[in-house]
Amino acid sequence: MLLFLYLLVVVAAPVLSFSKQARGLRGLSPHVVKHGMFPGSINKHSGQSSKFGKRTPINRRQASPPASCDSGNPLTTKATKSNIFAGLTNDDAAAVTSFLHGQSSLNLTAAATATDWDNIILQVELLQPNKSDALAYLDSGAAAPVRYARAVIQFGATLEPYIQEYQVGPLPVVDGLTTLTSLDSIYNKGKGYIRVYDQDSVALIDFSYQISTSIADITQLLLNGTALGALNDTLAIAGSAPLTFEDDKVFQWNQFYGINTTPCLDEYLLLSGLQFKTDITGRDPSMWSVVAWQYNGIFYESETAFRQALNSSTFVMPGTNSDGDWACTDYNGDSFPRDELNPPVPVQPDGPRFAVDEQEGYVEWMDFSFYLSSTRDRGIQLNNVAYKGERFIYEVGLQEAVAHYASASDPFQASNAYLDSEFGFGQSSFQLVSGLDCPAYATYLNTSFYIEETTHTHPSSICLFEFDTGYPIQRHTAPSYVSVTKNIAFIVRSVATVGNYDYMFDYEFYLDGSIHVTVRASGYIQGSFWSTDNPTNDGFHIHDHLLGSMHDHVLNYKLDLDVAGTANSVVKNALVPTTQVYPWSNGKARNTMTFNRSFVTSEDEGRLNWDVNNAVMYSVVNKDAPNQYGEYRGFKILPGKSTQIRLLRFAKLTLRSATGNRNYLTVQNSSTLGASVNWATNHLYAVQHKDNEPHSSYPYNSYDPNHPVVDFNKFFNGESLDQEDVVIYFNLGMHHVPDTSDLPNTVLTTSQSSMIIAPLNFLNGDPSRGTIHQTRINVVNGTVTDALTFGAKQPSGSIDLSCTAPNLQIFIGEEYISKYPYEPDAQQVGNLGAGTGDGG
Repeated sequence: MLLFLYLLVVVAAPVLSFSKQARGLRGLSPHVVKHGMFPGSINKHSGQSSKFGKRTPINRRQASPPASCDSGNPLTTKATKSNIFAGLTNDDAAAVTSFLHGQSSLNLTAAATATDWDNIILQVELLQPNKSDALAYLDSGAAAPVRYARAVIQFGATLEPYIQEYQVGPLPVVDGLTTLTSLDSIYNKGKGYIRVYDQDSVALIDFSYQISTSIADITQLLLNGTALGALNDTLAIAGSAPLTFEDDKVFQWNQFYGINTTPCLDEYLLLSGLQFKTDITGRDPSMWSVVAWQYNGIFYESETAFRQALNSSTFVMPGTNSDGDWACTDYNGDSFPRDELNPPVPVQPDGPRFAVDEQEGYVEWMDFSFYLSSTRDRGIQLNNVAYKGERFIYEVGLQEAVAHYASASDPFQASNAYLDSEFGFGQSSFQLVSGLDCPAYATYLNTSFYIEETTHTHPSSICLFEFDTGYPIQRHTAPSYVSVTKNIAFIVRSVATVGNYDYMFDYEFYLDGSIHVTVRASGYIQGSFWSTDNPTNDGFHIHDHLLGSMHDHVLNYKLDLDVAGTANSVVKNALVPTTQVYPWSNGKARNTMTFNRSFVTSEDEGRLNWDVNNAVMYSVVNKDAPNQYGEYRGFKILPGKSTQIRLLRFAKLTLRSATGNRNYLTVQNSSTLGASVNWATNHLYAVQHKDNEPHSSYPYNSYDPNHPVVDFNKFFNGESLDQEDVVIYFNLGMHHVPDTSDLPNTVLTTSQSSMIIAPLNFLNGDPSRGTIHQTRINVVNGTVTDALTFGAKQPSGSIDLSCTAPNLQIFIGEEYISKYPYEPDAQQVGNLGAGTGDGG
């Protein structure tokens, strides 16, 4: 997840935020390719056109199949309540933007003309309502909560730049009624404030040019190229992230990369091994300096020492990583037998069996219903999830994700650890490819977010579809019959391309009343340079001079269960080995197991881990609502599917580290991210709900990771979990040591993780018995006497198979509406990420 600069040098992926990246690009260079951005979205002109690329007016678009194939239009329904979790309207966002510009205390400059020494609006979005107010509306007939906006302002017009959060409201904006106040109550730092230590992106670029120019003779000799800001540059430079803080100094490691020469954007694999460390303390560029160098795994304390070594007879020049077919995702290699034949395709014979209120983001499938929304920071969120009309989840959604790298020989990689919500999971969720990302018959929804005074729409960035899982949900063979039931799932999907990685997020609903929360990862690895004396404990040697850099992915989710109300408790259910003498065992001890149930009584016990043998299951129950057998109704939380594959190395089978579910950060007390990743120390957590603790993390924590705006450890203060409003936070992810099979991209089949939320004594039986899509075949002496279908009509007739083919001509990009000045009828279109400065 690097920020790449062709001609430009950009440092610190997290530290150069999405907003600062856009400002840093203005009027500087034509060939910038950065974190999650596509080269076609950039041009060299200054001002608004630089920010958005070429803009063409369009009407509202949404990808859909041709009319003759239009089976993806869902049934319509009407939400009984307004979606109080949905984002701001275009009019509200524009009014808030104008209101903020009217506050002289903020001293704002329009984003389109701002410099690094100006104050600008980064974000405007809905401030989510307090749960107490939301439940009063959803359950008790109270008025809808008053809506407020969350405004994020970046202050650059000061020697100590910072980000400050504000609350604007009530909405809609009314003169004399709407006010501006600091938003501090939901941040346990005590204020919604964080320092920014690399505000001067333009000066940093110039400084990096000075460095690369001063060693052009070295880069030409070692790497056969230069990074001078010229059109014929063959090298780019990327900076580590976050910044490194040592005492009162601010440092960053930077590395030269090769520029791709193929159609594929594969720079993440083109490491050079030439690195330099900069001291960028303060805002005076004349005080910045280069303090160290590294090449081919050897550390040099100065440029002088580096040049002396370079001129010695023992100096080793190992070569460079060059791109080619090996690094490109296009068709390549040996063809598979019979691959010219079309593979199976799913069809939807009677059209969608779910209903959507698109205006309210409300969805119904079978006995499930829920509200759907998306935010710039965290992507898809589900609220008020109900089963048979009874809410059991108030909120479930992604909070944060970390990709934490490590190395003994590579200081650049050792310094990298990305907190991805800064780049925005909603901002990075682009249009899905019909027929490939989702079935051709899927229903597609758009998402929108606000950044730098512009609302962006990503068409068809969420898909909804039913899918036959390919295995039954139930089956049994008896002497005289066989019983089998189809396993149909309903899936809500988005894909966020956060830099080099593509995360596929699924919420899967099943007929048994369970929900599976799944994440899969693909995309380019961020490799390391394989030096001459590279230690084997850094990872595998996977190409000429490329090492698969070890790293952890941990993704944190919030799950606010409300089981028969908000008064709930947490239970640990464990199978435990035991040796017992029973009344019936003739006085002999038997080695067996027993079932233990115990309560997690307070937050002091709320940091939880899975058992090494998966013999522990946690559940959230309501002790005041037992079922007819006296068991507490609840929902169990347990690890879902993951992938463990094996690879051949040194003629031995070794477990590959691309496994799911059982992971949190391997690094303890991270030197890189400090207290900002206290949510990644365990498998899951149980805390008491508080309106002033809505999120486990903060999108800009990596700007100053040792002083986070939200420190998850502060959630744990010994409060009771006995019949309280309980919130579960759980972690998904993968430990990843890339090998040759990760080239050119990691594949989704070997990098996935999921969690299951399923009824526990909540219902009287298995609700999947309610589907008619099952059979019981009665057999006597080898003859079928009856085949029951329970009223299900078998599909008949013919279909146009062309309707199942991917529609590859409807990929739109992004749509934009300016909020300052407000141009509601001037919607524009551009390439992916063009209007945000990074696209991910």
